[in-house]
Amino acid sequence: MEYVFYRGEYVLRNQAVIQVDDRAHRFADGFFESIRIINGKAQFLENHFARVDATIKALKIQPSDFSFDLLSQHINGLLQRNEIFEGGRMRITFFRKAKGFYLPKGNDLDYFIEVEALPNNLFELNETGKIIDIYTEVKKDPNKYAGFKTLNAQLYVMASIFAEEKNWDDALIQNTKQAIIESTNSNLFLVSNGVLYTPSLTDGCIGGTMRMQIINLAVQSKLKVYECTMTPQTLLSADEVFLTNAIKGIEWVASYRTKPYQNGSSRKLLELLNSSIK
Repeated sequence: MEYVFYRGEYVLRNQAVIQVDDRAHRFADGFFESIRIINGKAQFLENHFARVDATIKALKIQPSDFSFDLLSQHINGLLQRNEIFEGGRMRITFFRKAKGFYLPKGNDLDYFIEVEALPNNLFELNETGKIIDIYTEVKKDPNKYAGFKTLNAQLYVMASIFAEEKNWDDALIQNTKQAIIESTNSNLFLVSNGVLYTPSLTDGCIGGTMRMQIINLAVQSKLKVYECTMTPQTLLSADEVFLTNAIKGIEWVASYRTKPYQNGSSRKLLELLNSSIK
């Protein structure tokens, strides 16, 4: 019996009725948040809520009844109903509640929560390194909405299909200035001479919660971290490359084109990440 939270109620997934005229369906007028569940608890929820709050304000949504405590209550209630006491993945889809066409008839907030169990409780490093390269067909515009996880994910869908056609494990996204900013589902990090680098938010990458967590853990462990503009040459000169997202944690990259990588820093950071779990 799998439950979801929708329109203020916990309902069975197969009984949840999504209205075809809602704004998430018609206009992708909303955003989403992916949250890792460990020990039956939503991890780094404060960071997730901070990003949710920032996105709500950027999209000019005006919730009439929404708070950290209320969201936590709904999340915990759903975990209990689905009897998830160890690992899992949760997605919350937020959208503007009102009807209307391009101009909404209101700006209140609604959201849909779904969760599924995962076989692994803690974050685990991938045994086989990922093979990556650059998606070349479409570039991402680094505009004021670029850092938010909006429902319009067409670029990432097409880049994922492109990667599969090329037999890659993932594809890197470039902005309109040719800078490499992220992958289809993760933030990007590289290690060079013991220093950690990641693309700058001003270049248009998603402001990932795991990106923030890894930067904080690196700084706490006295590792130098710099945000910078990355090019293909930057990756070719790196000692290590790894990807981060809220669900997988850290995934190390084995190769970009002809350049091979190791994973020593990825392993150390993953240990720090798991030790930070509450």
